[in-house]
Amino acid sequence: MALEMNFFLSILLSLLSILLYFISLIHKNKNNNNNNNKNRSKKKKLPPGDLGLPWIGETLEFYRAQRNNRIFEEFVQPRTTKHGTIFKTRLIGSPTVVVSGAAANRFFLSNEFKLVVSSWPSASVQLMGKNSIMEKQGDHHRCIRAVIAASLSCSGLETLVPKICNSVEVHLNTHWQGQETIGLFRSTKVLTFSIVFECLFGIKVEPGMLEMFERVLEGVFAPPVEFPGSKFWRAKKARMEIERMLVNIVRNKRKEMEMEGEEEDGMLLSRLVASLIRGEIKEEEVLDNIVLLVFAAHDTTSFAIAMVCRMLAHHPNCYERLLQEHIEIMDSKKQGETLTLEDTHKMKYTWQVARESMRLFPPIFGSFRKAIVDIEYEGFTIPKGWKILWTTYGSHYDPQNFSDPLSFDPSRFEEPVPPYVFVPFGGGPRICAGYQLAKSNILVFLHFMVTRYNWSLVHPDEPITIDPLPFPYHGMPIKIAPKFL
Repeated sequence: MALEMNFFLSILLSLLSILLYFISLIHKNKNNNNNNNKNRSKKKKLPPGDLGLPWIGETLEFYRAQRNNRIFEEFVQPRTTKHGTIFKTRLIGSPTVVVSGAAANRFFLSNEFKLVVSSWPSASVQLMGKNSIMEKQGDHHRCIRAVIAASLSCSGLETLVPKICNSVEVHLNTHWQGQETIGLFRSTKVLTFSIVFECLFGIKVEPGMLEMFERVLEGVFAPPVEFPGSKFWRAKKARMEIERMLVNIVRNKRKEMEMEGEEEDGMLLSRLVASLIRGEIKEEEVLDNIVLLVFAAHDTTSFAIAMVCRMLAHHPNCYERLLQEHIEIMDSKKQGETLTLEDTHKMKYTWQVARESMRLFPPIFGSFRKAIVDIEYEGFTIPKGWKILWTTYGSHYDPQNFSDPLSFDPSRFEEPVPPYVFVPFGGGPRICAGYQLAKSNILVFLHFMVTRYNWSLVHPDEPITIDPLPFPYHGMPIKIAPKFL
């Protein structure tokens, strides 16, 4: 018995010795790596700034500025004044370099897949979908994007514009007729949601669908902690409901197209399912890209429309000029004849007004990228793995790009604006896939609104807040009355 105990003890001691040996090797290698990293860091000139506390960094200050819709004024601008147009901070656990200006936009947005990749917070990825083009890289990103682009090409838009016209007319007849006051932001959210589903995808909107998507949106920038009652927990539950609904729609569409030999009807759902049948993409990619495009195409568009109306109300001369443009288009049409894509091309001044409104009130504040290699920029090194945040305001409010940048002046857009100066929809390979749909929505809606209704703002100086995207605090109520031209 004693011999057996001694044998087991010797085996145990041997194993312990081996374990200690490997621990010492790991510790030694870790120290060597740390020393190497320190040596490499000494050679690198990091951007100026303050990383702050571990993980937290300056996240609280960033969120506070975001809630006030003053990220540029309260967070970016004070630090650029102190450090310059490139500075380091720590946001949501990651060392982050914030860059400003058209040159920075061009450098980082055009080098997608080469130096940087899209890098959204974990909650956003989980809720929007890790299989959407938001997360896809390289050739696979280009493949899915090409399918989406086909529905928003010139031929696609020629079919789409009359459908948008019909949706706008039905919406106004249903929700505006006989009313004296309308919540413009909410009204356009309902409208643009139905347009993206019914006109772009060919999916009928059912009661409760918009509310499901709104619950998801509430959690996209929340801490990704799934305890009952939290924003992220509620958003995740809503995301699962949406997925169950879309799975049935996608599978039924696939069954129709496979069994009945149904050809693509030009709708984006049909194009995505056709790619699914050909084995080019997977079912989860179809689902996630539908979800992403719904968010990309309706929330930001409704905010853009609201801001255009705000600016028109504050600048009656611009409103009169815009109205005259639409009266001329209306007079050129026969009774009952709908707008065409060619008509939207005639809305040149309207699009100038829309772009100037989006310059002052961009639908997105910017977005995050992640360095996939060490990046040398402006004499500084951005280490591999660090995040980069570019902002729309950095170029939109730059007096070198736009003189007197805080004033409203649609004439700025009479001539082409240099690339990467005006970036409300991003730029480079990841420019917003729904850009042309948003443009068509804005132009068509404004045509019907200004030719059919007189309107005025209830709260002329209504504050803009963010949760998590910008919106007018009171929902932008407007007084309306039918117009007889």
